[in-house]
Amino acid sequence: MKNRRKFIKTLSTGIAGSVLMPQLTASEGSATDSIVWGDLNTDASEDYWESLAKQFVFTPNLKYFNNASLGASPIPVQKATETYKKMLDGFPSKYMWGGWDEEKEAVRSKLANLFSVSNEEIALVHNTTEGMNLIARSFDLKPGDEVILADHEHASGTIPWEVWQETKGIKLVRPTLPILPKDKEEIVAIYQKAITPKTKVISMCHIVNTNGMLLPVKEVSELAHEKGILVAVDGAQSAGMFQINLHDLACDFYVASAHKWLFSPKGVGVFYAKKESQHFLKPLMVARGYTDESIRRLENYNTRNLPEVLGLGAAVDFHREVGAQKIHERSYALKKYFRSKIQQHTKLALKTPEAETLSAAIQVVEIIGKDVNEVKQQLFDKYGIDCRPMSGFSLNALRFSFAIYITKKDIDYLVNALKELAT
Repeated sequence: MKNRRKFIKTLSTGIAGSVLMPQLTASEGSATDSIVWGDLNTDASEDYWESLAKQFVFTPNLKYFNNASLGASPIPVQKATETYKKMLDGFPSKYMWGGWDEEKEAVRSKLANLFSVSNEEIALVHNTTEGMNLIARSFDLKPGDEVILADHEHASGTIPWEVWQETKGIKLVRPTLPILPKDKEEIVAIYQKAITPKTKVISMCHIVNTNGMLLPVKEVSELAHEKGILVAVDGAQSAGMFQINLHDLACDFYVASAHKWLFSPKGVGVFYAKKESQHFLKPLMVARGYTDESIRRLENYNTRNLPEVLGLGAAVDFHREVGAQKIHERSYALKKYFRSKIQQHTKLALKTPEAETLSAAIQVVEIIGKDVNEVKQQLFDKYGIDCRPMSGFSLNALRFSFAIYITKKDIDYLVNALKELAT
C-alpha cells in the first residue's frame, strides 16, 4: 500500500517531480527525456489502473474506446514534448541540426530495447503509411512476380504496392481470410496455399484493423523464409499493446505508428528492418548524407519535428515504467472481461476470434438487427462513447479498443449501453 500510494502521488503531480525537464535556456545546452517515477510497485489492482487512467485527459463526458484509430498521450509525455518545443524555438538552428543527436539516438536505443532488437535495426519514421511506402517502393520486382496481400490489409498497406509495383506488371495476390478462424493454423494454411514459385514478398498485418484479428506472423515468416520470400509487417495495431520480440517474430520488416498503442506524440513511427534484409531497402527521400550505409539513411529528412521524436522517447519511458508485462497482461484481461459480459447476450454477436493467439485488446461486436452507423451515433449522442463502425466484410459491427486507460468500470458502462441499445 505504501508503494501504491507513492506511485499514485507521483502520477497525480503530472510533470512536477516526475519528469526531468530539459533546460529552457539555450545556454544550458543539454536535454533529457527520462521519466523518473521512483520505486514502482507490482500492484495490478483495479485501483492501480484507475489511478493510471487519470494521466490520460479526455474531453469531459467522453468515453474513448477508439484507440485503434488514434491514441492519446499521457500528461508526462505531453509536457515533455511541449518542453522540447520550447527549447527548439529558443535556439532553432542548434536543436534542429546537431543539438539533439545524442537524445535522438537514445530514443532509437529505447525502441530497440522495447522490441528486443539492435539499435542498428531501428529507424525513426513518421508513421505506418510511410514505412509501407518505403518497403513497397524499394523492390526491383519484375513483371510476373507476385506479392501476397490478404483481403483484410489496411489501405495504407495495399495502396503502396498497387502504385509502386502493380503498375509495373507485378501481380498482387489477395487471399481471403476468415472472420472467425478456429485456430492460427487455419490462417497459415491460407498463406501457404497462396504461395507460388513467383512469390517474392508477403505483406501482412500483425493485427487487422477490421475485426482485431491477430495474424500468425511468426509462422508465416518461417514458412516464407523456407522459400526465400521476404515478409513485411504492418504493426500499427500491435506495437505497445502486448510484448513483441521482433527477432522472435522472424519477419524482415515491421513498421508501426507509435501514436496508437505507444501513446506517443502524433506523427512519429517505428521502422524495423532485420540487419540481413536492410540491403533491399531504398530511402523514400534523399538529402545530404544519403551515402550513410546505416539504417539512418531511411530517416534522412533534413528538417523534421524533433520534439515529437524526443516525445516518443518519453512515451517509451512511460511504457517501460508501467511495465511491458503488466500492459501485456492488462490488454488480455480487459478483452476477457469484456467478452465475459456480453457473450451470452442473444443480440450481441462477437466478430473477433476468442483465442488469445488470435486477438487481444481490440474487440468487434454486432448488435443484431441494427445498422452499425446508426448504433455508433446513438452510442455517442446518448452515452458519449466514441468507437469505430466497421461495415466492410459484412461485419456491421462496432470496434472497441481497450487501451490501458480503459478501466473495468468503463467496460461496465459500455456493456450496459450496448445492452440498452440491443433491446
